[in-house]
Amino acid sequence: MESGPAVLAGTVFALFGAALLLWTGTRVRNGAPVAHGVSPVASATVATVFGVLFLVLGVWCFTRI
Repeated sequence: MESGPAVLAGTVFALFGAALLLWTGTRVRNGAPVAHGVSPVASATVATVFGVLFLVLGVWCFTRI
């Protein structure tokens, strides 16, 4: 009964984390800014950290099933 919310949350976190990492990698590879008005290195680092964090959170939700 409680595995439904864990599956939904895990899927959302994992998809968002993967999409954020893919988007950040594409922006960095093309030389485009990840966030306007911020240092390119700092914005890419923060986006990568949060992408990995969301992926780990999604995997953690899947382990709670």
